[in-house]
Amino acid sequence: MGDEERRTAVPSAAAAAVRIGAACAGALPAVAVRLSGTGLAPGWAVAVFGLGVLSAALLLMWAAETARADMAGALALALLAFIAVLPEYAVDLYFAYAAGSDPSYAAYAAANMTGANRLLVGVGWPLVALAAALALRRRGAPPAGITLEPHRRIDVAFLAVAAVLAFVMPLTREIAWYVPLVLIPWYGYYLYRIGKCSSGEMEELIGVPARLAALPRTTRRVTTATLFAGAAAVVFACAEPFADGLVEAGASLGIDRFVLVQWLAPLASEAPELLVAVVFAWRLRAGDGLGALLSSKVNQWTLLVGCLPLAHAAGGGGAALPLVTRQVDEVALTAAQTVLAVVVLLDLRFARWQAGCLFVLFAVQFALPGESARLVLTYVYLGLAALLLTTRLRELPATARALGGRIEEDPHY
Repeated sequence: MGDEERRTAVPSAAAAAVRIGAACAGALPAVAVRLSGTGLAPGWAVAVFGLGVLSAALLLMWAAETARADMAGALALALLAFIAVLPEYAVDLYFAYAAGSDPSYAAYAAANMTGANRLLVGVGWPLVALAAALALRRRGAPPAGITLEPHRRIDVAFLAVAAVLAFVMPLTREIAWYVPLVLIPWYGYYLYRIGKCSSGEMEELIGVPARLAALPRTTRRVTTATLFAGAAAVVFACAEPFADGLVEAGASLGIDRFVLVQWLAPLASEAPELLVAVVFAWRLRAGDGLGALLSSKVNQWTLLVGCLPLAHAAGGGGAALPLVTRQVDEVALTAAQTVLAVVVLLDLRFARWQAGCLFVLFAVQFALPGESARLVLTYVYLGLAALLLTTRLRELPATARALGGRIEEDPHY
C-alpha cells in the first residue's frame, strides 16, 4: 500500500470518532425502545431494531478488526469471521429457542440459517470479485481472479466435509440431536488447525480499526473491550423484537414471512462483514476479503447449524429441530450450493466467471421461487460441481491432507 493510499485508509481521530458515534447513534433508538418497554407496530419494529442490529454488527466488526493488533495470523481472521456474524447467531438462535414452545418458529430458524449461508456465497463472494476487478481496472492493471493463500486450503477442506454431512439433514427431515455432537467439535478442530498454521504476519488494518490500533496498548484494549460489550448487549437486546417484528410484519403487510426472515434478517446482520470484505478487495487485498467470508461460511455451516438443536431444546422443544417440506428443500439447496463453492475453490483460485456463475444461480431462485425450481436448482448446483470436479481431481489429495497434515505451498502462488 502506497503512502497516499495508506493515508486514505487510516482516518483521522476525529473522523474515526464521528463514525463510531454514528454507529452508536444508530443503535440508540433500539436501546431506548427496549428499555422503555414501548410497543412498536411491526414495520417500525423491523426498522428500529433492524437498524440496531446493523449498527451493532458494524461496531462488532470494528472491535474484532482492532483486536487483531494483539494477535496475528490465520486464527485471528477466523475469530474475526466468527465475531462478525454474532448478530446472525443471535437472531437465528432466538428463532430456534422460540420454536421450543411454538413449533411454527422452527421454519424461521431454518430460513434464517439457509438465507445467511446462501447470501455469503451467492452475493458476498461475487461482490469481492467485482470490487477486486474494479480496483485493478482503476490502477490500469490487467484483470485477474483472486488467489487465496495456501493456508486457506484448511477452510476449503473443513467446509467440504461439512457440506457432505449437511445432506443428512434433508434426508432425515430434521437437524437431529447428534448434529451438534459432530459439527461443534468439527468447528473447534478447525480453529485448532487454523491456529497451528498461523504465520504470525499482521496485515495492515484500514478504516476505524486502523485508527484504534494506533492507540496505546492499554487504551486500545479498553476501547476494544468496551465496543465488544456494548455491541453484544445491543445485539441481544434487539434479536427478539427484530425477529418477532419480521414475522408480524409479514403477516400484516401480506408479505411472505419466510422470505423476510430468510433474506432481510441476514442482510442486516451480515452487511458490515460484506462491506469490510469489499473494502479489502478494493485495497487490493481480495484474498483477505474472500478468506474472511470463506471462514464465515465455515463457522455458519458448522457451529451455527450445530447450535440450533441446542437452542430448540433449551426453549422446551425436543432434542431435534424438525424440518418441513419447504425447509427440507432449502437446506438441500444450501448444501448443494456449498458443494459447488468448495469445488470452485479447490485450486485456491476464484475466477471472475466463477463469481458470475455463483451470482446468477443465486439470483435465479428469486425469478423461479416455486418448490420444483428449488429442487431443479439443487441438481444444477450438484451437476456443475461434478463437472468442475473432473478438472480439479489433482487438488483432492492436498485438500484432504489439510485436515490434519502440513499445508503444502502452492507453486503458483
